[in-house]
Amino acid sequence: MATVILVRHGLTAMTGPVLAGWTPGVHLDGRGRDQAAALARRLSRVPLASVVTSPLERCRETAEAIVAEREGTTVTADERVGECRYGDWTGQRLNKLAKEKLWQVVQAHPSAATFPGERGESLRDTQHRAVSAIRDWNVRASGGTYLVCTHGDVIKAIVADALGLHLDLFQRIQVDPCSLTVIRYTDLRPFLVRLNDTGGGVDDLVPPGETPRRRWTLRRSKKRESDAVVGGGSGSA
Repeated sequence: MATVILVRHGLTAMTGPVLAGWTPGVHLDGRGRDQAAALARRLSRVPLASVVTSPLERCRETAEAIVAEREGTTVTADERVGECRYGDWTGQRLNKLAKEKLWQVVQAHPSAATFPGERGESLRDTQHRAVSAIRDWNVRASGGTYLVCTHGDVIKAIVADALGLHLDLFQRIQVDPCSLTVIRYTDLRPFLVRLNDTGGGVDDLVPPGETPRRRWTLRRSKKRESDAVVGGGSGSA
């Protein structure tokens, strides 16, 4: 059906010590710009049907670095893949938030967590809007590969859905800055192809050359594209 490359934005001055959330004006720092440029080089041979981003600056800057050398490729903002709205927690230091009672709920029972304040959002709602966006973009991709630049918790929520995991288990998933997570969606099930990938080749994401033999093989295997490989298979070898 479609393959989505989920990219977490590069590093900012806030990444790590502070919960940035929807704080405006949080830009990539020098490290983050270097990460985004390196990722753009890694993905340079991968054709992308679309490039989608969270509206927040750190994601837009990461996505724009990826398309900088892609003539005719534009970046489309979609608020549904924006960061979770952390409400009153936004902009606070994580070591302070770790003392709050809600912290343990977020850690052990995130499906019950709603962040405080007028604009606070539940993690359930974050997952619902993000997964809805992915399903919409899957249709638009028409079987191709597209990229979504978003945030750590959003990617974790999308991965949990793809794996059929309850949201309460999503804290077991790790997503580092400027990492790649790749999910291939088929008619029957999604396949998690990569998770938290921060280096190495991406040749398996580049479609092989079109040949008469390959067209015949693709037609023949179309019905089996949703099947899992029994025994694990040989990977991209």
